[in-house]
Amino acid sequence: MKITSLTALQVLDSRGNPTVEADLTLEGGATGRALVPAGASTGEKEAVELRDNDPMRYGGKGVLHAVVNVEGEIAKALLGQDLADQADLDHRLIALDGTPNKSRLGANAILAVSMAYARALAAANGKPLYRQLTDQTSYVLPVPCLNVLNGGRHADNNVDFQEFMIASHNAPSFSESIRMSVETFHALKALLKQKGYYTGVGDEGGFAPNLKSNEEAVELLLEAIGHAGFRPGHDISLCLDPAASELYEAGEAGQPGRYRLFKSTGQCYTSEQFNELWVSWVNQYPIVLLEDGMGENDWPGWQLHTKSLGSKIELVGDDIFCTNPAILQAGIDQHIANSVLIKLNQIGTVTETLDTVHLAQRNHYNQFVSHRSGETEDTFVADLTVAIGAGHLKTGSGSRSERIAKFNQLLRIERELGSAGHFAGIKAFKNQ
Repeated sequence: MKITSLTALQVLDSRGNPTVEADLTLEGGATGRALVPAGASTGEKEAVELRDNDPMRYGGKGVLHAVVNVEGEIAKALLGQDLADQADLDHRLIALDGTPNKSRLGANAILAVSMAYARALAAANGKPLYRQLTDQTSYVLPVPCLNVLNGGRHADNNVDFQEFMIASHNAPSFSESIRMSVETFHALKALLKQKGYYTGVGDEGGFAPNLKSNEEAVELLLEAIGHAGFRPGHDISLCLDPAASELYEAGEAGQPGRYRLFKSTGQCYTSEQFNELWVSWVNQYPIVLLEDGMGENDWPGWQLHTKSLGSKIELVGDDIFCTNPAILQAGIDQHIANSVLIKLNQIGTVTETLDTVHLAQRNHYNQFVSHRSGETEDTFVADLTVAIGAGHLKTGSGSRSERIAKFNQLLRIERELGSAGHFAGIKAFKNQ
């Protein structure tokens, strides 16, 4: 499986910002292409995207240096080399970069090559990508968690919390689940329009109106579910990602930090008070998953949060874990969360992503696969979700083609698997 050709190109993501695309050819002619996404709400410990910082081009966000690294140093190190497997390639890339966070060559450069190689291997072996990642006799099709109302960093409105999602779990198949979800999305649009609210969408395709309160976002979702002909909590439940790291203010001189609702009331909460807010929401609303309910640097707050809600719903760590197995292990040791968000570009290679997945599985943590707010037409995460049996993923809303592309890929996979594919349903969520 020698690489005979490796090229890269600066292309655009869904926000019109540059990103890296890599094309790779193996001996024998099999090819693979991959495009790398980018986040807006990013964890401090994520692998580092390499940007050009040239204010005269794309406001400094160009990735030409990363492209040069792929076609130069990375290609020179890989072309013609005997590679045993995906892990062999990825470990060579990690060693070549030589930094703990991939900042020298760029995680965007490295991940583009890693994903393209996985696709080329799949082509060479005559397999779909999900089977190349894990070849087994049966697979789980995920519950799609659609981010239908946006706030926080993902929208220019007065809603503090970043993502309000619907999860259509009471369905016999993925295709029926996505139908239920999209019908609810359209019912929500009609409801917003009826109430005189703005129906433009945010970065991930969800609506981004100015609302009377953060609670109203939840209440609108429940109303829309009913208008679409479904029962909240029975057919469709809620998932939240408040992205609490964006709301957290560290304390000074050893003082505890606090959470501030910057966009709405300006109200401040201690960690204990913020946790109680989530406890009250979980008691009041049909919430089955809460992601980043506490800030990435508030580990004591996360411990309290997990003690309070970890036996009731799925608590997903995103910014706090950054798809990093070493950090996830620390979280496991300290009883933080019960699920980990999986984002390829947080860690920077396919192998390290799978290492995190396997660590989570060994410790009975769920895995919740995710896109990024700056996405592309690449559908790698759809195959990854099926490959690892995650049972649920978030990849946007019922609009924007870079989001819908992932759903369409899952529909193709469902048809291809036939009876070898089983829909996860409510059991996808921890403690449900």
